[in-house]
Amino acid sequence: MRKNNQKIKLRKRTGRARRTRAKIYGTAERPRASVFRSLQNIYVQVINDEKSGTIVSASSAEIKNRAKMNKTDEAREVGKLIAERALKASVRQVVFDRRGYQYHGRVRALAESMREHGLSF
Repeated sequence: MRKNNQKIKLRKRTGRARRTRAKIYGTAERPRASVFRSLQNIYVQVINDEKSGTIVSASSAEIKNRAKMNKTDEAREVGKLIAERALKASVRQVVFDRRGYQYHGRVRALAESMREHGLSF
């Protein structure tokens, strides 16, 4: 029974992500910031969809002293990391692609941290 619920949950999230991706497109001037949230980590990529390439990326696996942080704090650190790297790559504006995840918890902490450290979306 549990496996069926997991499959249904995944199918619903991927459907939401597909609907969102039909409307969101990253350009050279305003690339797409795509979020992936696993049970252990959170990952972000800034992607130029015109060239189909990643400009910069960051993940919570890169953070030092993770043992002392909870997952929300890790997401804030990843937001800070991605904002710094994007600004170095001269990216100031992005389109935020949450990929079917709710704008809540770790995804929200990540987005707010990106905004605080200089990215706008």
